[in-house]
Amino acid sequence: MSDGSDTHDNDRNGDELLGGEEPFDEEEVVAGLEEELRQAAAVLDPVPDSLRQLAVEAYALRDLDARIAELTFDSLVDSIPVRGATDTPRMLTFQAGELTVDVEVTGDGLMGQVLPPQQARIEVLAGPRRPGPALTADELGRFTGEAPPAGPFALRLRAGGEVVVTEWLRA
Repeated sequence: MSDGSDTHDNDRNGDELLGGEEPFDEEEVVAGLEEELRQAAAVLDPVPDSLRQLAVEAYALRDLDARIAELTFDSLVDSIPVRGATDTPRMLTFQAGELTVDVEVTGDGLMGQVLPPQQARIEVLAGPRRPGPALTADELGRFTGEAPPAGPFALRLRAGGEVVVTEWLRA
């Protein structure tokens, strides 16, 4: 029979088991390891300055109330090339809930349509230092812009009291 002293011996804290050392703090060890890995990555595989600048510019253009429109079709990825076709426009489709935005990007500019058809204001986002042109969609949802986007771009649509921002793409 046991007098209960065995239970007490098994319930000793880490201080007694480790000979007076401090108990093991898992959160502290994980935080220290995470910081060491961050430092190693910064030395061995640093983030390129151009990528860091793009991230800062994209963050500066964020709209916390906006819904993100997901890219559902990109002709560079999803279409079959046509033999002999040159300088074909890039076709993009974005979707956010019931709202769809079809965009055609060419060397001459861009044009598109908001579906379901509605009037909208469209901003071409290209970075905080270069405000893009503001476009207006007519009552059928159609819009055009004469300046083709250069570099990374996104579209911000304001329609019916709602703000929708597309994913960022390279032109």
